[in-house]
Amino acid sequence: MQQREIGQTSVGAIGLGGMPMSIEGRPEESRSVAAIHAALDAGVTLIDTADAYHLYANDVGHNESLIAGALASYGGDASDVLVATKGGHLRPGDGSWQVDGSPAYLRSAAEASLKRLGVDAIGLYQFHRPDPSVPYAESVGAIRDLLDEGKIRYAGISNATPARIQEANEILGGRLVSVQNQFSPAFRSSEPELSLCAELGIAFLPWSPFGGIRRAGELGSRFAPFQTVADAHGVSPHQVVLAWMLAKAPVVIPIPGSSRPETIRDSVQAVDLSLSAEEIASLDATA
Repeated sequence: MQQREIGQTSVGAIGLGGMPMSIEGRPEESRSVAAIHAALDAGVTLIDTADAYHLYANDVGHNESLIAGALASYGGDASDVLVATKGGHLRPGDGSWQVDGSPAYLRSAAEASLKRLGVDAIGLYQFHRPDPSVPYAESVGAIRDLLDEGKIRYAGISNATPARIQEANEILGGRLVSVQNQFSPAFRSSEPELSLCAELGIAFLPWSPFGGIRRAGELGSRFAPFQTVADAHGVSPHQVVLAWMLAKAPVVIPIPGSSRPETIRDSVQAVDLSLSAEEIASLDATA
């Protein structure tokens, strides 16, 4: 697969988001494991997870444990897979999402993630979401400390504004390697963050990249160009979305969520889809 960079590490240009395997509507574990193995077979070497990807209060870290087990049971070589996890979001088991960006919590969360993933150092640890009750500098400072101590190899942030990207990179001493924000055909407000990451050479990981596809009927003409381009190339609109994102900047590494082997196999084919300048312009024009 085409390669892109996170820090000093090369990863496949399409990653795998693990959230659908562990939250509401999650499938049987065997199907999720098959999806992870299919992704590895297809050249995926970035898998994104979080300790908050679970359903119940007593299964915190469900997705981390699932991914660790799938990597261990894979028949091939998974030594080059970068597992990216996150801390700072909580799910108390009632379906709600809460935040805790306190340094003490982030440290304990990282230690727990280390154990679930069964590694000496987390490949990429990301501050999941800002906590309004905790100064951002304190939260990112905790990530910096984990980096300095060798508990994590790389540091990233998620759901960040341009100002916070700059602040985090400064606090981390220029060692911020990734920003994970929502970005999709229906959600484009992270364009400034994407542009800043491209300028700074920081990987930009769009989460929920297919936002809008399931609502294509509601979006109407707003979504039509993606289907038009897909029809012209004989591919899925999902591939067009990913190819459009990859064309935006060499720092973009989409992480489509999947729990089915067939969907991740389809997604990775986007790296071989070349869009013309006219096609990209037509997709950019939808808003």
